[in-house]
Amino acid sequence: MNTGDTAWVLASAALVLLMTPGLAFFYGGMTRAKAVLNMMMMSFGAIALVGVLWVLFGYSMSFGTDAFGGLVGNPFEKFGLSNILSTGKDMPLVGTIPEIVFVGFQAVFAIITVALISGAIADRTKFGSWMVFAGLFAVIVYFPVAHWVFDFNKDAAGNAVGGWLGQGLGVIDFAGGTAVHINAGAAGLALALLLGKRRGFGKDPSHRPHNLPFVMLGAGLLWFGWFGFNAGSALAANGIAGYAWINTLVAPCAAVLGWLVVERVRDGHATSLGAASGAVAGLVAITPACSAITPLWSIVLGLLAGAVCAMAIGLKYKLGYDDSLDVVGVHLVGGIVGTLFIGLAADPGSPAAGDGLFSGGGFELLGKQAIGAGSVLVYSFVLSFAIGWVIKKTMGFRVSTQDEIDGVDLSQHAESAYEYGGVGVAGSFQPLHDQIQHGSHKGKDADATAGSKERIEA
Repeated sequence: MNTGDTAWVLASAALVLLMTPGLAFFYGGMTRAKAVLNMMMMSFGAIALVGVLWVLFGYSMSFGTDAFGGLVGNPFEKFGLSNILSTGKDMPLVGTIPEIVFVGFQAVFAIITVALISGAIADRTKFGSWMVFAGLFAVIVYFPVAHWVFDFNKDAAGNAVGGWLGQGLGVIDFAGGTAVHINAGAAGLALALLLGKRRGFGKDPSHRPHNLPFVMLGAGLLWFGWFGFNAGSALAANGIAGYAWINTLVAPCAAVLGWLVVERVRDGHATSLGAASGAVAGLVAITPACSAITPLWSIVLGLLAGAVCAMAIGLKYKLGYDDSLDVVGVHLVGGIVGTLFIGLAADPGSPAAGDGLFSGGGFELLGKQAIGAGSVLVYSFVLSFAIGWVIKKTMGFRVSTQDEIDGVDLSQHAESAYEYGGVGVAGSFQPLHDQIQHGSHKGKDADATAGSKERIEA
C-alpha cells in the first residue's frame, strides 16, 4: 500500500461526491422557480439510494467475478463488503491502494451517473417514481455497464476475467465516457420520450432558467470535482494523474470558446448559460480521452465538443422530444464525440498507449470505440425505456397537469424555494404569479394583487 496514492484517491472520491450537489445547483438553476427543489432533490435522492445499493451489492455486481455469462459480476461475492474490511497486513489492494478505498471512489461514479439522468425529465416527474427508477436503473443498467467498462480483474493465474469492453475488446475509456455519460444520456432520452413534453414546451417563456448564478456555481463545482473524476482515475498520485489533470483543464476551456462562438454566430450574443454548458460539454468529452490524447489534441477535442454540443441541443425542437436540461445534447452527444475521438487522435506515447488513425494506427481502434459507444447506448436506452414504461403503467411517472401548473415543488415536497413576504399575498412567488395571471384574486385583494403584479413584472 502506498499512502500517497491512497490519500489522493480518498481526496478524489470526495471531489467526485461534491459533483452531485454541484449538479443539483447546475440543473436547479436551469429549471423554473417552482421546480428547483424537486430538481435538486432528485440528485440528493440519487446520493442516498445508490450509496446504499452500492455497499450492499452494487460493488460486487460491478467488480465481482463474472456471472450470467460475463454480463455482470457476482452480486453475492462481496455482499456488504464484509470480506474486504481487514485492516491488517492482509488488507486486499487494488494496485497500491486498499480495495475499500477503491470501493468508495467507484461509488461516487455510480451516484452521479444516476443523478445526471434527472435533467432530461425536469419539471414534470413524481419524486417517488424517480426514486424507483433510480434504484432499478442502478441495478439493471449501471452496475452491469460498469462491469463491462471498468473491471480489469485477473484470476490467480493472471488471466483476464474482467469486463468484455474494457479488458476484453480493448475499448479505451479512462474515466467513464461510455459507462457514465453515454449511459446517462441514452437513459435520459428514453425517459424524455416516455414522459412526453412539458406543458408549453417550446412556447412558454417561463421554462427559461430561473437562476443563472446557480447554473454558473454548479458548473464551477462540477469542473472542480471533475479533477477528482479524471485525474483520480489514475488510482495513484503519479504522472498519469497529472496528464489527465492537464487535459481536464484545457479541454473544457476550449469547449467554452467553441460553444460561445456558435452562440455568437447563430444568436448574436454569447451567454452565461452557454459558457457553463460549454464547460460541461468539454468535461464530458475529455472524460474517456484524458489519458489517451495529448494536450494539443485536447484543445481540438474541446473546441469540437463545445461547437457540436451547442448545435445538438437544438435537435429537441426539430425532432420534438423534450430533453428539459439538455442531457442528450451535452452528455450523450459529448460522450460519443469524446469516445470516438480517441479512435482518431489516440497517441502511442500517452498513458493509454492507443494507436489512433492520425498516428498511423488505421481504423481498428476507432471501430472498437464505436462498438463500445454503440453497445452502451443501445443497452441503456432499451432497458431504461422498459423500466420507465413499467413504472408509468403501475405507479405513474408524470405528475398531473394541475400539479405541473402549480409546480412540482409544492405537489411533491410541499415546499417552495423562494418565499416573498410583503408582496401583497403570503406564499411563494410562482403560485402568486399564476394566480395573478389567471385572475383568481378578487375583491379586497384587488389592490394588493395589482401592486404585486407591477412588482413581479418589474
